[in-house]
Amino acid sequence: MEIQPFSMELPEAMRQDLRERLARTRWPGEVEGAGWRLGVPTASLRELTEEWRTRFDWRRAEARIRSVPQFTAGIDGARVHFAHARGEGPRPFPIVITHGWPGSFLEMLRIVPLLTNPSAHGGDPADAFDVVVPSIPGFGFSEPSARLGMGPARVARIWAELMAGLGYERFGAQGGDWGATVATRLAMEEPSRVAGIHLNYIPGSYAPDLGAESRPLSGAEREFLDERERWREDEGAYGHIQATRPQTLAYALTDSPVGLLAWIVEKLRSWSDCGGDVESRFSREEILTHVTLYWLTGTIGSSIRLYAEARESPLRFPPGARVPGPTGVARFPKEAPMPPRDWVERAYDVARWTEMPRGGHFAAMEEPELLAEDVREFFRPLRGTAGG
Repeated sequence: MEIQPFSMELPEAMRQDLRERLARTRWPGEVEGAGWRLGVPTASLRELTEEWRTRFDWRRAEARIRSVPQFTAGIDGARVHFAHARGEGPRPFPIVITHGWPGSFLEMLRIVPLLTNPSAHGGDPADAFDVVVPSIPGFGFSEPSARLGMGPARVARIWAELMAGLGYERFGAQGGDWGATVATRLAMEEPSRVAGIHLNYIPGSYAPDLGAESRPLSGAEREFLDERERWREDEGAYGHIQATRPQTLAYALTDSPVGLLAWIVEKLRSWSDCGGDVESRFSREEILTHVTLYWLTGTIGSSIRLYAEARESPLRFPPGARVPGPTGVARFPKEAPMPPRDWVERAYDVARWTEMPRGGHFAAMEEPELLAEDVREFFRPLRGTAGG
């Protein structure tokens, strides 16, 4: 496998085009007093757009992004981008961490140093990790697939090949959102190589066996299923269109930077533990860095297509089927409806379950210290079964 160092080379002409498009934004009308009930308010978006157009410094963002060594590798006919940071400890444990949507590998910038160098952050150097953070094909600097078929199972197979190419025959996997699906698929595809998986989200398509031979639903499970339906009714429109007509949506989001900004910032606000104030959790620079990465790489269309790809192969478990190996779960309170432990244990072998005191969907960005510590605790007894 050919691995090459990666450096960002995004021409000034692309950033100038972005500023010009922002200046020419055609703004819609708005219902007075609606607030966020109908979507992103115009006043909030105008302010953030002006920040993007006049003050946001992509070059400064690039300097922060370069804090983690990055590479590309040719795998399965595509060029895959990934960050790879070696641990500082006696025997770093290899782990592959997968981002979700509307995130990217940028989600992990805060947590990488906590995992690679725990002694610098009040931890034990024996808990150090070698951290690999790939960009899902079609996200950021990873090439999109030109053909259908790039679903989570194929992404998992690519990750397995990547880890082998890096010299890691046995390793752990972690993820939230799509990363949780990819980690689960990794455990299913490569049970002899994956020592364990740690999730801060349970895949939305996960459906365990509920046949006649299974135990009855508990009260907590019934409550979760009701809550999930309410959430899908209130919040799920984005997922339905991205799973059914991603190409149609892609035209608008690829052509309008303000449309892209609104689509992403609404999710950052709705899904995080921010109490309705998105900037209490994410700085404007963080928000705009994430959106700018999508814009400059032109990958919003290929990223949302993952929803349609995954729809073809949901996580369904027939009687007796289980996810191989141990699973750790960090349950953040402001995440989209998370199932209770008994629902998860119908197909996962849960070895650790942590009820977090705060945090939401973007755990690695919102609460990196809490997530890092839970990852360390879960993998500590598994370190003897993996290495590179």
